[in-house]
Amino acid sequence: MARRAGQHDGAQVALLAVIALGGAIGAVARHAASLMLPVASGDWPWATLLVNLTGSALIGVLLVHVTARPGRHRLLRPFLGIGVLGGYTTFSTYAVDAVTLVTEGRPVLALGYLAVTAVGAVLAVAVAVAVTKAFGRTGRGSQ
Repeated sequence: MARRAGQHDGAQVALLAVIALGGAIGAVARHAASLMLPVASGDWPWATLLVNLTGSALIGVLLVHVTARPGRHRLLRPFLGIGVLGGYTTFSTYAVDAVTLVTEGRPVLALGYLAVTAVGAVLAVAVAVAVTKAFGRTGRGSQ
């Protein structure tokens, strides 16, 4: 029997539920980080940078473990990757921070912040993948 528009099966509902739960957890963690490292007007947005770099590194670790151990529960990757880490990292705030710096008359700081975050995030993923593969248990030949 064909499904009607608007009907969802249990797998879709479960997927959306774990992503939403993970997103809530990640957003709370991001907010906690912003409370620990608040940014004053005109200053470098340390909290956003820290969140995006640590989140990118965690994405690298997750990437290694997901590809090395494909037998994990099917909802683990969406929960952690899309949900928790998607809610934790905040590239929209990164863009707002840069615009704020420009409107405050600090365009050089804004460009530096944009570059440091973008390059840093890519490097964080690459380093985390390399370290996880070198020192982590990736499941090859291990229990």
